[in-house]
Amino acid sequence: MSARTAWITGAGSGIGRATAVALAGAGYRLALSGRREEPLRETAALVGGDALVLPLDVTDPEAVQAAAKRVAEELGGPDLLVNNAGSNVPRRHWHQLVPADVERLLDANLTAPFMTSLAVLPAMKARGGGVIVQIASVAGKSSSPVSGPGYIAAKSGFVALSATLNAENGIHNIRSTCICPGEVATPILDKRPVPVPADERAKMLQAEDIAAAVLFVANLPDRVCMEEMVVTPTWNRFRTEWAQQIAAMP
Repeated sequence: MSARTAWITGAGSGIGRATAVALAGAGYRLALSGRREEPLRETAALVGGDALVLPLDVTDPEAVQAAAKRVAEELGGPDLLVNNAGSNVPRRHWHQLVPADVERLLDANLTAPFMTSLAVLPAMKARGGGVIVQIASVAGKSSSPVSGPGYIAAKSGFVALSATLNAENGIHNIRSTCICPGEVATPILDKRPVPVPADERAKMLQAEDIAAAVLFVANLPDRVCMEEMVVTPTWNRFRTEWAQQIAAMP
């Protein structure tokens, strides 16, 4: 385990930061990417300060290829890529969206993981295998009342991206797991059109829960491909009303 390396995108906060802490605790050497250097430095300090900090725009193909080259040269990997970077916009429904926001949503949530996955495949093949964990969303599995069509469309494509990686690259001992979380209490909630109360955030999944799922997938034997994992909060606020109605039935 101590020789393994992981490259995490969106590592400056939320699930990405929690994943960095979990993987560092398991002995991984880390490369941390995100748009802003300062939060990445903060994450690096949390994991011991020796992580490779790679600020970049993960939608920029040239920047992604350059970052992947540095990871390979300086860390000798990655053995594990965690595609965690993603975003949404406050005005996200059909009657609110403008073309620039649609482009931003597709770039952040679909183009970015496509570029990073594409960038690490040659090195993984040369090393005899690897694991890619895609942090998608339950919005990629069905319609959601809060996510908006741009986010849903992008995450649906993200789920398909992961499936095609397995279909074509399982023969190279490369496995892709698409983790689809329900609501997670991370900073992305601050972009919701309707604020989420603190008491409801406390009942949601936490970033550490998804980090634990990433670590579980990373520790599976090479022969095991966990293609998808849907993770939801036990108390699901979108089901409470009808669940309470059922509970009240005689």
